[in-house]
Amino acid sequence: MANDPSAPPDRPGAAARSEDLNPYKDEIVISWPELHRDARYLSRVLHGMGEWKGIIAITRGGLVPAALIARELEIRLIDTVCVVSYGASSAGGAQQKQGELTWLKMVEGDGEGWLLVDDLVDTGRTARAVRERLPKAHFACLYAKPKGRPLVDTFVKEFKQEKWIYFPWDIDYRFVTPIKHGSDAP
Repeated sequence: MANDPSAPPDRPGAAARSEDLNPYKDEIVISWPELHRDARYLSRVLHGMGEWKGIIAITRGGLVPAALIARELEIRLIDTVCVVSYGASSAGGAQQKQGELTWLKMVEGDGEGWLLVDDLVDTGRTARAVRERLPKAHFACLYAKPKGRPLVDTFVKEFKQEKWIYFPWDIDYRFVTPIKHGSDAP
């Protein structure tokens, strides 16, 4: 993918991008089956830690993992912390540079006995802000990167800091014509 002149400017490998605009050099696509398997594994680990009052999902990325974990642990009490740090880029793709944090909703208390769930901790900026407000919650996420890893109590997989992660809800699966039949896709 590196030096691909056909890549959109907001994606890794785009020719018209400078390092300070996009720190990501590689990407990975997480499939629905992989995400579900990782959520079940995380649920097993969390189940071994005891009972939880409920789940607090960090929106939006934490909503799907929180739903899967809630099902596996039979947790019915679910709340959200709503904070925005990434959005869509002006080119229509994923924005890969965090903006200012915007708080839309917070929960009461310090998080004691609660499970705080997100899909990924990347730079740790959002996680740090949420942890400051819910210091006693147990923070669990599916994936972690080195800069954010110290803020998480439990996670499933660690990825390199330079890897951009596409989640199943971020992508659109489409049929690609086989090369033999005229596909010009790389």
